[in-house]
Amino acid sequence: MAYLTHFILLLLINLASSQQISNTESSSSTTTNPTTTEDCNNRWIYIRNLPSSFLHGMGLFDFLQSDEPGIWNRHMGHDHFLVMSRPAWDFCQPLDNDPPIWGTSFLELPEFYNVTVLVPEGRAWPWQEHAVPYPTSFHPPNLACFEAWIQRVRRSRRVSLMLFAGGGGIGASPNIRRSIRTECENANTSMTKDNTGYSQICHIVDCSNGICEHDPIRYMRPMLQATFCLQPPGDTPTRRSTFDAITAGCIPVFFEEMSARSQYRWHLPEEKYPEFSVFIPKEEVVFKGLKILDVLMGIPRSEVRKMRESVIELIPRVIYRRHGSSLGLRTKKDAFDTAIDGALQTIKDKLNDLSEQ
Repeated sequence: MAYLTHFILLLLINLASSQQISNTESSSSTTTNPTTTEDCNNRWIYIRNLPSSFLHGMGLFDFLQSDEPGIWNRHMGHDHFLVMSRPAWDFCQPLDNDPPIWGTSFLELPEFYNVTVLVPEGRAWPWQEHAVPYPTSFHPPNLACFEAWIQRVRRSRRVSLMLFAGGGGIGASPNIRRSIRTECENANTSMTKDNTGYSQICHIVDCSNGICEHDPIRYMRPMLQATFCLQPPGDTPTRRSTFDAITAGCIPVFFEEMSARSQYRWHLPEEKYPEFSVFIPKEEVVFKGLKILDVLMGIPRSEVRKMRESVIELIPRVIYRRHGSSLGLRTKKDAFDTAIDGALQTIKDKLNDLSEQ
């Protein structure tokens, strides 16, 4: 029971911390409640009333040491793992930044250096951070629902060559999103179905100002009709859209290694990326004039079909089943199962290494 208690507490660290911070704010702040999703997220990440950013997490550490000290002290955290609901960048504020510029210092606390951490996006250097897929809008309750979706993905007519769902790219400074928008506008006016075989060369789904956050139909339907889905980095390298695209059977096109290949090793095997994705260095597009359209049109149709089938095979590994799903569906490992397997294997390997020292 003690093991289970520690697991649940680590899993729910963000919820507990948010509640504690919420109580602090409600008693001392006169600001109005957030009105947007981003405001709500920011409320828990940048806290003016919290005395120091490094206090985020210390309550958990104190509990782990006092509740069942033998469990924690046996391996000093090497046999624990933690799930955090935001990118690691939001929890790596330097300890000496008081007041904090952004985020908290949870992942900089020496007390948690030995803990395996599961995050939607990890940094390149910390060995303990492991990225897991962003949750999409598809959470099947049973095997019939899942198989019906797979059949729909396979049968869907891909009338668009490439699609970009997102915002940004409207400023004057050169960046990959601006290059994508410019190329899409030019391609749609200069190329036709007769010389490409597609009704639309490039489809842009504008998701500026968070308008797509709670409206998955806005982008999922176009993704089902697109052959390639462009995944340019934004504020950080990764995107939830990567997993929306895979769920829709749309071949992801990456422009940075850190967008996926260096992140989701448990769920998207690194050696298989050429089988299900396309990589185009963003520098080649932004500064050297490489056309995304030329790269994608140069891939033979037979190869495209194989790549799409490889994408479809990945769907079970990147979705999260609905809670209480059927036994039949639970025979297929989903993103949660894969993450738990990866975390437990990582812990096992660490403990073996420690025993040999």
